[in-house]
Amino acid sequence: MGIELADFGRTGHKSSRTLFGAAALSRVTQEVADRTLEVLLRHGVNHIDTAAVYGDSELRIRPWLKREPGRFFLATKTDARTAKDARDELHRSLDRLGVDHVDLWQLHNLADPIEWDIALSPGGVIEAAVDARAQGLVRFIGVTGHGAQIAANHRRSLERFDFDSVLLPYNFVTMHLPYYAENFEALVNTCAEHKVAVQTIKSIALRPWRGREHTHATWYEPLEKQADIDLAVWWVLGRPGMFLNTAGDVDLLPLVLDAAERFEHRPGDAQMAAMLESEKTEPIFV
Repeated sequence: MGIELADFGRTGHKSSRTLFGAAALSRVTQEVADRTLEVLLRHGVNHIDTAAVYGDSELRIRPWLKREPGRFFLATKTDARTAKDARDELHRSLDRLGVDHVDLWQLHNLADPIEWDIALSPGGVIEAAVDARAQGLVRFIGVTGHGAQIAANHRRSLERFDFDSVLLPYNFVTMHLPYYAENFEALVNTCAEHKVAVQTIKSIALRPWRGREHTHATWYEPLEKQADIDLAVWWVLGRPGMFLNTAGDVDLLPLVLDAAERFEHRPGDAQMAAMLESEKTEPIFV
């Protein structure tokens, strides 16, 4: 059956509504990565989201692109803030991925106010991104980020530059933070008006690790039970226009994709609240 496809903003690409978050490949062997590819193919995932700073992720994806040419919408990210550093990082990413261009190049975690101003001013990474688009090295330009301020930051970013996509956290708990929710809703409205794709992360975040032993590669403690993951994933996918990036752990990937493939409707608030109380969920941002 496969996962539902939807227009990825104004790019012209119909992406699987669940995108592969390739941070999961940061520290795995090629053998593990290749088994992961089979999982993606089985569920019909056709969009990969990686980054220059995700360890060996770009290298692990390279054989996939050679084996399955044209199958994936390919996105990577740069955390450089100046044009010179960004150009160097883009060419390194292209080399590591073994491609002559990427579909989407994203300004990674553009949250700090000083870095934001550098990145989006003359001589900043945005200058390199526009040049790269003109040269055919990237097709589209996006912006990503984490934290309680990022929805507000993305609104400012879209006022400064006409990005093709945004990426930010979205889950039931985070949307109960009034400041975040207000800015998220305003951001989504702007994105809808301009056909900007909205990618979401942290769908199955449970709580911060807070000194507990890390049993997964995610930087937050994730939900682990299939029934809980089902509810969290369905809650995100239950909002039209949202894309869900899978968690950064290869062992959690089949659970998330299984939930996404079985999605029918969004669970109600009471059902979500009961699950969160049972699992002792906490916000990962304050």
